[in-house]
Amino acid sequence: MKAIIIAVVLLIVCNLQAQNFKFGKVSKEELAEKVHPKDPTANAALLFKRESVRFDYRKGDGFTQVRTIHQRIKIYNKEGFSWATKKVRLYDKMNSESEKLYKLKAYTYNLVDGKVKDDKLKSDGVFDEELNKFWKVKSFTMPNIKEGCIVEFTYEISSPFLAIDDLELQYTIPINVLEVLVKTPEYFIYNKVLNPQTTYLPKIEESSSTKSESITNTSISNGSLGSRNSDTSVSQFTINENVIKVNETDIPALKDEPFVDNLGNYQAKLKLELTAIKYPNEPYKNLSSSWDAVTKTIYKSDDFGEQLDRSGYYEDEIDALTANLESNAQKAFAIYNYVKVKVKWNGFYGYSTDAGVRKAYKEGVGNVGDINLMLVSMLRYAGIIANPVLISTKSHGIPLFPTRDGFNYVICFVEDEDIMSLLDATGDNATFNTLPIRDLNWQGRVIRENGSSTWIDLTPRKVSRDITGLNIKINSDLSAEGKVRSQKFDYIAKSYRDNYADLSTEAYIKVLEKDKGEVLISNLEVEGEDSLLEPIKITYEYTMDNALEEIGDKLYFSPLLFLNTQENPFKQDERKLPIDLMYPMSDKYMINIMLPEGYDVEYLPENQALDFANKTGEFKYLVNQNGRFLQVNVELNINASLILPENYTFFKQFFAQAMEKESEKIVLKKI
Repeated sequence: MKAIIIAVVLLIVCNLQAQNFKFGKVSKEELAEKVHPKDPTANAALLFKRESVRFDYRKGDGFTQVRTIHQRIKIYNKEGFSWATKKVRLYDKMNSESEKLYKLKAYTYNLVDGKVKDDKLKSDGVFDEELNKFWKVKSFTMPNIKEGCIVEFTYEISSPFLAIDDLELQYTIPINVLEVLVKTPEYFIYNKVLNPQTTYLPKIEESSSTKSESITNTSISNGSLGSRNSDTSVSQFTINENVIKVNETDIPALKDEPFVDNLGNYQAKLKLELTAIKYPNEPYKNLSSSWDAVTKTIYKSDDFGEQLDRSGYYEDEIDALTANLESNAQKAFAIYNYVKVKVKWNGFYGYSTDAGVRKAYKEGVGNVGDINLMLVSMLRYAGIIANPVLISTKSHGIPLFPTRDGFNYVICFVEDEDIMSLLDATGDNATFNTLPIRDLNWQGRVIRENGSSTWIDLTPRKVSRDITGLNIKINSDLSAEGKVRSQKFDYIAKSYRDNYADLSTEAYIKVLEKDKGEVLISNLEVEGEDSLLEPIKITYEYTMDNALEEIGDKLYFSPLLFLNTQENPFKQDERKLPIDLMYPMSDKYMINIMLPEGYDVEYLPENQALDFANKTGEFKYLVNQNGRFLQVNVELNINASLILPENYTFFKQFFAQAMEKESEKIVLKKI
């Protein structure tokens, strides 16, 4: 047995050694590979990734961080073409405090007539994009991308900052070989945190090493007869370094699952927080921070707190707007709608202003900070207690330790005695306590005028409801007809407005009829699309051919007809990631059925109530007969927005039982 194990280990080592990861040494075997041997579903794979971080000492500048990247990516099919584009975010303040990408070298490799053909990335494939006054993106798209090709690139990033970006140890495609090396001078102390939400835990090795550095000194002196002499000397010194290594093979892809908020929240990655600096013969400098200290720093900045104090540019308009309004709730609603109309969002995030509130107001466009800080300022001017809330959006993830970069967005919190509400004036269909979905992540940090701050939960507590009334008249030709009345509240109403409000009547009818069998919908009416505090009301008439199944002298039909849940989204045997439903919800159907002449009820489904996790989920099915009329009430309530993986099996069973009950048949028998 021992001999077998040794043989297997030697085979693995030999296979890895056989692969040449020197830049440009791409093999025919790699190019000929049609599918990934361990993940046939993969559209692409990282054959090799090497990432290193080091600090070089430069006279006059001190320590400069240098990050080196080398990746070799196999693209199996067209769905993997996106991996041929790389985007790198760089801090850029147009001075010495800027990050720079250099030494970019990139090639695409294809197998042509049995030979390896390479195509070099040229300058016209490299792009620079300015995100805002602090950040830019350098991107490049590889040439001659085809199914089966390999792209390979290497580059370096120099940074004047000691903060180290996250080290990504997993992607949505498999990684064959991963090498990570981080060397930091002993003067800089970092707290190491592996993302606690990941399901893949790579081995992190720590050690120490030494590094020799040299400084060249040149001195100028006056010589005889007015000449000038220069003397050059080189000083050598040694630095002790802390070393972090990750050497892994066959890292599985991070697989997406239905109802996942941000897949990146569950990615294996190593975060390094600079907690202290200790130079020789200097006092220990503690850099560990708290969320309270972080928010105070942000509040004191010119492009945040100072913007809240500016009011001269809007005072006349707000005075006129609120002159005849009595309650603070009325004033808040009027000001909120005014800001949404007056200043349009340019699509850029940020908790600080970009243009500045005055310029954004004048030009009618601004980033998140411009718009929502303006909203807070106007509400305060009107005598309403309003404060900014720093948040991290779903796409930004959940910060693991206090840092300014942990936030990337700001919203408004009204905590007046007349009204308590979260507001975001950048969302067209957002309203009081109904935020854009991007905002519903973790917690936000409220900053009050006195500088104090506290956490506030961003997860919606109120249940969003969808209530549907369905009238059914059964005809002798086995068709059904009737009327549907639906009311959608809160986030469900917002979802309708986001996705369907701009559709024509004919287009929305097609949406309602899609995959619903032989249903024809007519006389569609929708109310409340522009009244954001009101529910969406939808009414229409329908006819459905072959609504019933006839077997002998009996008729079979489901009381929900075409409104049945079509497919169970929870099919996996097991689940690794939480189910994020975004908000609690209630789905209720009230069904009235008129039986056809000459038939009576032979079988009615039994009443049933299901419970999941102590009323986290509830399902109720009630049926009642009154002469020729049947009343069926079906209600599904999910009272939490997040279902954890350990509860998935029970939730899946609960949902499957509810669907099975929904589809249970009523049986009619000819009299």
